[in-house]
Amino acid sequence: MAGRAAEPHVIWARPERTGRGPRPAHTRADIAAAAVRIADAEGLDAVSMRRVAAELGCGTMSLYNYVPRKEDLYELMMDAVGGEHELWEPSGDWRADMLRLAHQTRALMHRHPWLPRMISGHYGFSPQALRYLEHCLACLDPLPAPAAAKLELIAMVNGVVTTAVSNELATAERARSLPWSAEQEQAVRMAYLGGQLASGAYPRLAAALTEGAGPVDLDEVFQRIVERVLDAFEPGDRN
Repeated sequence: MAGRAAEPHVIWARPERTGRGPRPAHTRADIAAAAVRIADAEGLDAVSMRRVAAELGCGTMSLYNYVPRKEDLYELMMDAVGGEHELWEPSGDWRADMLRLAHQTRALMHRHPWLPRMISGHYGFSPQALRYLEHCLACLDPLPAPAAAKLELIAMVNGVVTTAVSNELATAERARSLPWSAEQEQAVRMAYLGGQLASGAYPRLAAALTEGAGPVDLDEVFQRIVERVLDAFEPGDRN
């Protein structure tokens, strides 16, 4: 395939430009920003080398001089949005810091709805990803746990955030695609569910839903989910 490297490589190990020849017309940051704009507006499937080249006003083949593969383009995109994390001096309260990071990552994924699809360990070596992981580990300095356990904690929190946001985005996308309002559909479904629970066939479910009756606050639910993950790493709760 044209432009595809025959061997695996890491885009960050390649110099952005050599010392010879004219100054490049574009930078990796330019290319990443263009790709992110397209993905934010039209979704990840709209991102292609051709579209990014058109966005930048250059030829498609010339773009391969900067980015050899589409996989590299994705990695540039991930690094670009990763730079939106606002990192701070760790507070000394590892739980509070990890909760803050989780909420920040959730907001980041809502700004870039294509991001949950892209989460992968393959993109964990970019400059911004390494900066983020180093910050997470600094936040976890007060936690008396092995380094491997801390990395597992970070992965678990990120996994929970990704799953939660994926569900939130899918729900919102489905609601936008329906010819009726979300409130109308909810009313119909709740009426059906009420009838099923009144039949007596599901006593435990009826009791659970009655106990939890009322509007669901997604922010509070998200907070509780992340806190339960952190609970598993509390020193007093570990075996």
